[in-house]
Amino acid sequence: MIPLSILDLAPVPEGSDVSQALANTIDLARHAERLGYGRYWLAEHHNMPGIASAATSVVIGAVAAATRRIRVGAGGVMLPNHAPLVIAEQFGTLNALYPDRIDLGLGRAPGSDQATARALRRTLQGDVDAFPQDVMELMQWFAPAQEGQRIIANPGEGQAVPIWILGSSTYGAQLAAHLGLPYAFASHFAPGEMMRALDVYRQTFRPSPHLEKPYVMLGYNAFVAETDDAARLLFSSVQQAFVNLRTGRPGKLPPPVQGYYEGLDAAARGMIDAALACSAVGAPETAREAVETFVARTGADELMITSQIWDPAARVRSIELLAQAVGQSSGDESVD
Repeated sequence: MIPLSILDLAPVPEGSDVSQALANTIDLARHAERLGYGRYWLAEHHNMPGIASAATSVVIGAVAAATRRIRVGAGGVMLPNHAPLVIAEQFGTLNALYPDRIDLGLGRAPGSDQATARALRRTLQGDVDAFPQDVMELMQWFAPAQEGQRIIANPGEGQAVPIWILGSSTYGAQLAAHLGLPYAFASHFAPGEMMRALDVYRQTFRPSPHLEKPYVMLGYNAFVAETDDAARLLFSSVQQAFVNLRTGRPGKLPPPVQGYYEGLDAAARGMIDAALACSAVGAPETAREAVETFVARTGADELMITSQIWDPAARVRSIELLAQAVGQSSGDESVD
């Protein structure tokens, strides 16, 4: 079966706080490792009361420290917000602490609103347009230092931290193909250009020292429970969160609401259907069939599962049921 990984936005549920959200993240990561998931990635978002992973490299370090084997990384770092040298030092440090376990996914979106972007960036003018140059600069900081090189990323220099390009359009696909890097597409919330981007990436890929052939990981929502009805109820939390975000009311992750989707107007239902089209929602057999259909359609090499579930215990159970449903081999069954 296709390899499965986890994308965690470190959701802050209504009625909870950031401390508990981060504790939930560490708990979920340890269960993901036990269940045989290959990676555990965290995403950079800012000024979002429902997301606790703004300081992404810090949370990655905490998750890596709490696990033993699973790869941990960023899905992703929004590079326009940072100097490439700083990211090289941060992820060089992580890689030195947790060798051969750290991934670095890079995106060009701000991960925030425009006002927050201005507060974050070194400069605002042209940062997004400079994304390809920033990626290449970052890769150079990881390369072995040359004789006479005056500035060295230490830690970072000479460390083989795998770099991924993230995207939700053909832009990232072209860049990943040009640089010969693996590509992760945000189909879990922006699937509109997914098939076009996959075609562009695969058709224009150039082998590199980093990667011999194209490798695609696709974001995928999974809400799995004992019954289809129970899973649909869990799914209502992320449906509410999307409607709230798109209508300018971002907040903590709402608790599930019975019949929420059915009570929306046609425009809101259409928005949800478009944004969350790449989802498995149901009992284990329903979820397995959805995953198999999606993989057959896309040819994905790996799925990055995200589950914005209000109840942390239900979130753990969801990834457990999904792993069982698709026949994913378990790792170490202990959770210390």
